[in-house]
Amino acid sequence: MTMAAKNNSGLGSDAALGDATDRTPVLLVTGISGAGRSTTLKILEDLGYEAVDNLPLTLLPSLVVPALGTRRPLAIGIDVRTRDFGVEQFLHEIDTLIARADLEARMVFLDCDDEVLQRRFTETRRRHPLAADRPVMDGIQHERRSVVPLRDRADLVVDTSQLSLNDLRRLLKGHFTLEIEASFAVSVMSFSYRNGIPREADLVFDARFLANPHYEETLKPLTGQDARVAKFVSDDPGFHDFFQSLTGLLQPLLPRFQNEGKSYLTIAIGCTGGQHRSVFVAEELVAWLNKNGQHAGVMHRELRDVETHIEKK
Repeated sequence: MTMAAKNNSGLGSDAALGDATDRTPVLLVTGISGAGRSTTLKILEDLGYEAVDNLPLTLLPSLVVPALGTRRPLAIGIDVRTRDFGVEQFLHEIDTLIARADLEARMVFLDCDDEVLQRRFTETRRRHPLAADRPVMDGIQHERRSVVPLRDRADLVVDTSQLSLNDLRRLLKGHFTLEIEASFAVSVMSFSYRNGIPREADLVFDARFLANPHYEETLKPLTGQDARVAKFVSDDPGFHDFFQSLTGLLQPLLPRFQNEGKSYLTIAIGCTGGQHRSVFVAEELVAWLNKNGQHAGVMHRELRDVETHIEKK
């Protein structure tokens, strides 16, 4: 699935908050244990939300009663470890919040690959909440099956398997910033197909048909950010037509996304290793977007020097 952000609430999942200043933003943060709920809540708190973790579902209505005076945006963490947690009750509560005219309620679901989750629990020596006397993987798989309805209903699904802390912060800020003047933003990501397609990507394009610098001895250790690699890839007879077609496709699409209420779009460019071709194309695309008045940033998933640091909660 290449579309990570979904609108199940009837509200425009990425609508700018300035369009509904009389409604208080409420984010319900849930997902798979170990996928980074605590980290996500901390980031949202830095963005101006009041973060509440492990709130019992029975107390949710009292937390979001119409407040006297200033109403502060809320980010509420709820998952299988929460007292009285139940999928059906959770869905009932989110439906109730969505129906309220004074709230802009959305759900964020944090996901992660099973192998990464198992490593996180093993490294921290913490027990999975559903595997007290069983192998960690049993608990992970049991939880995954039980929360499928929540994932299907989420306004945004974020896969933290290969996200760095900075990338997660950038993603959350793009979707949930409280800045009234925030405009439509585009993030371009390069990636390796060997490591899987980024699940947070809205649009995915394949650059593997271009000549591969990996097989050139002098270019192999370099990246698509190097001028020699850039020249090698751009000299491919197919590059010009490809890039012209890519920008020609995006030019009419971007304003349509924006008009539909989307405030953040992720475009992923992939190649075999995520080091040369996809990096160069991503850099060129960001330059084109910015030149054409679009606020755009770039991230290179496979070029990180440090491991992902997502808290194991």
